Amino acid sequence: MKLAIAALLCASAAAFAPAPSTKASTSLQVSEIELGVTEPLGVYDPLGWLESEPEAFERRRAVERKHGRVAMAAVVGTIVHNNHIVFDGYLSPSANLKFSDVPTGIDGIRAIPTAGLAQIVAFFALVELAWMPASKYDGDYGVGYFGTDIKDPEEKARKLNVELNNGRAAMMGIMGNMVAEVLTGQTMYEQYAAGHISPFGDGQGVF
Repeated sequence: MKLAIAALLCASAAAFAPAPSTKASTSLQVSEIELGVTEPLGVYDPLGWLESEPEAFERRRAVERKHGRVAMAAVVGTIVHNNHIVFDGYLSPSANLKFSDVPTGIDGIRAIPTAGLAQIVAFFALVELAWMPASKYDGDYGVGYFGTDIKDPEEKARKLNVELNNGRAAMMGIMGNMVAEVLTGQTMYEQYAAGHISPFGDGQGVF
């Protein structure tokens, strides 16, 4: 098991090694390519998509941006719910199900009635197809940055880079949290309450 974990860590480290710098003949602006580049890695393009499929770069960046935004919301929601901060009242009056009855962690989704899950999926579809369509590659949905429009291009680029990097961290964070919960059988709150953070859930010390 330890050998497998060590091999996995080595593979992960290799995946984040700097990609060779290549000049792709694309119609994309250099600023668009540089947005999201994190030093010292440079342009992370291990599969060479910038050269082989330059027309798909914008779409992939848009997907990364949107996934990052969803993951950031998921991390915040996980932390809030694991601390038992919930809405008052009923999630489903007909099923006599209160928001406080929904368990924390992955099991929470199993407590939501089918009709509730259908409403969530319908809302996602509305957002994806109408309000914030995936085809809008720049990620600007007309709501501004906390309600304000950033005019300074340097400040805007910096904030967009911060968003992309925070989104990347959130994607790793929410996936790590879910994997840890499946492995340990404990939610984030239960691990903290037990006084240990361990991928094996034995409660015998700090990992």
